[in-house]
Amino acid sequence: MRAPRTKASRSTRGGRPGIKVTPLAGGGAEHDVSDDGLIRLNRFLAAAGLASRRGAEDLIEAGRIVVNGETCKELGTRIDPLHDEVRFDGERLQPERPTYVVIHKPKGVVCTNAPNEQRTRVIDLLQGLRGRVFTIGRLDADSEGLILATNDGQFAQRLAHPSFGVSKTYSITVRGQVEPDALDKAQGGVWLSEGKTAGMRVSVERRFRDKTVLRVSLREGRNREIRRIFAKLGYAVTALKRVRIGPLTLRGLGSGRWRFLTHDEIEALRNVGGDDRAAGAGER
Repeated sequence: MRAPRTKASRSTRGGRPGIKVTPLAGGGAEHDVSDDGLIRLNRFLAAAGLASRRGAEDLIEAGRIVVNGETCKELGTRIDPLHDEVRFDGERLQPERPTYVVIHKPKGVVCTNAPNEQRTRVIDLLQGLRGRVFTIGRLDADSEGLILATNDGQFAQRLAHPSFGVSKTYSITVRGQVEPDALDKAQGGVWLSEGKTAGMRVSVERRFRDKTVLRVSLREGRNREIRRIFAKLGYAVTALKRVRIGPLTLRGLGSGRWRFLTHDEIEALRNVGGDDRAAGAGER
């Protein structure tokens, strides 16, 4: 049975009402919005572009979120987004207009928002874009290709989490001639330090005397997964380019360039999953 909502009797600044806390019986989406317009604090933080909902929970537990003048560490906290004052490290947060962009990341650019990073960041490429965004997932510095950035934490979770089955396709080059049994092993799953991979779709694009170009599609997002899988099989990846996320491709987008997603593209990405029937056609 769902626990009743209670109101926290806390002092406030500027005559603001105390925050309202709802102990939750579960953490599902059905608890995101109550009948009186209150929303969960982690959802507000995600809508403000601060982090994904899971990342926002980490910030709450770390005591970095202040609501109406008081530090809040309760993950079940609900707030009134129109009247309650929410601050992160002293900076007041306001929900921003949802922003969705696609970027063609060049090699040497990193996927971090850390302000002390010395290398060029993906967000540094977004000249003229107002507001805070973060990348959805990562491509390591040595990789290039398609990456998305947004301030919508729920959208980011939908695309990044492997349980939703969003396929990502890569063109990779490996050193040497790849044997058929190695391709079979990659497709069936390879044991890495954190367990067996879920497998991938692999096809040979071109063969050369000293290298092989492959097309790889997978739905997981482990750190440097493709490079680690082929290294385990005895083939070093010398180049890696992501060419597709679900139905979205790099067509018309030069290296280092970016654009806003269209409404249709956003909806297509929200609905993607399953077999991704469009995957494999027209990546270029």
